[in-house]
Amino acid sequence: MHIVKTSPGLPATDGAGVQLTRMIGTPQLDMIDPFLMLDRFDADDPGAYIAGFPEHPHRGFETVTIMLEGQLRHRDSTGGEGVIGAGDVQWMTAGRGIIHSEMPEIIGPGMRGFQLWVNLPAAQKMAAPGYQDIGRDTIPEIDLPGAKVRLIAGSYAGKAGPAVTRTPVGLYLAFLEPGAKFSVVVPEGHNGFIGIHEGSVTAPVGAGLEREIKAPTLAVLGGGGGEMAITAGAGGASLFIAHGEPLNEPVARYGPFVMNTRDELVQAVEDFQAGRFGT
Repeated sequence: MHIVKTSPGLPATDGAGVQLTRMIGTPQLDMIDPFLMLDRFDADDPGAYIAGFPEHPHRGFETVTIMLEGQLRHRDSTGGEGVIGAGDVQWMTAGRGIIHSEMPEIIGPGMRGFQLWVNLPAAQKMAAPGYQDIGRDTIPEIDLPGAKVRLIAGSYAGKAGPAVTRTPVGLYLAFLEPGAKFSVVVPEGHNGFIGIHEGSVTAPVGAGLEREIKAPTLAVLGGGGGEMAITAGAGGASLFIAHGEPLNEPVARYGPFVMNTRDELVQAVEDFQAGRFGT
């Protein structure tokens, strides 16, 4: 396994003008099946994020919000409500339709984290909507020489993450000390990526070669899965690592709706306009 492509992402805005960096879901990197989109938010200026994400719909996939710093208040049309703070994760299943809002609350110096969109297989796109609040205290921490792993979903080093996943995926954060050696583990047949959001790593890029990759960068993994040894740079590294079983299904998108066909997208718009979301 090795890195086959890197991308710095593109500046973007979403919600009510929130400034972020889109790492997946760009012309340079459309998707990494089953991952549809990855946004990185990293701002110290409240003006860049305080307007938040007022009520908006979703259908056909799941959103995973990972907070590193700051706080978001979530409300949705199923009656769900909660606060996602630093170290917490929210895993929301849009399924057949949900309307929700995510509004920042200024806590500390800034707002940092990720939102990942995970596609649902055709057989589960119309599942009942809902969400999992995954508190920081429920996320296993794995201490390794020179490294710490926070395991959100899937397995690593014999431990399992707390998230219940409909699409087979694994997600974990890794924090590496300067010069630390670390093994990125991806099951055979899964697609994967590494989001380097602080520091740098040296990693294999094929043909026996390695190169240094500095934050902020999204590195796409190739080679069919397995283990890949990386080394943190002189300033250490903070990583967001994800892998998933590809669905290999047609993808039809229209804004916040992700289905398999254009007809299903038309139906999604009609159902939303008719008020049939969120139950």
